[in-house]
Amino acid sequence: MTTSGARSVRLRAARVTDWLAIESLLADAELPLEGARERLREFVVATGATGALLGCVALERYPAAPANTADGAARASGLLRSLAVVSAARGLGLGASLVESLLAAARAEELADVTLLTTTAADYFPRFGFRQIAREAAPLAVRESIEFREACPESAVVMTLAL
Repeated sequence: MTTSGARSVRLRAARVTDWLAIESLLADAELPLEGARERLREFVVATGATGALLGCVALERYPAAPANTADGAARASGLLRSLAVVSAARGLGLGASLVESLLAAARAEELADVTLLTTTAADYFPRFGFRQIAREAAPLAVRESIEFREACPESAVVMTLAL
């Protein structure tokens, strides 16, 4: 898939060979590495014309809680994590393309919601429909993730988007 903003940028599923570049990108963005490598198959990466990694994001999936929807059907929840773009590509819409791709996948999988934690980007995510919630209001399975338990500080803003 090519993003609409830049024809030379391609979004694709992460490969094992992408890990070192993802790790470096997350470290440069001061994002947590805890649990990321174990969830590599859930990453989408953006690559440029030369194949260089320009950005990444992951959608972790968590089991359905009983009756977490209005119709009583149990649907899984998602956790958006590790959204990062190389500094040279920031401001070009690449982050938005990554988030939109992740949300499209979450909707296609009929997830109930997507939750995220952030210490620096609470003003960025409302444009996609995310709203701030109390930490304890996040789905239980998501609260048991390594992001909630260890990787992100208690001071992180929790946001959610019902799908």
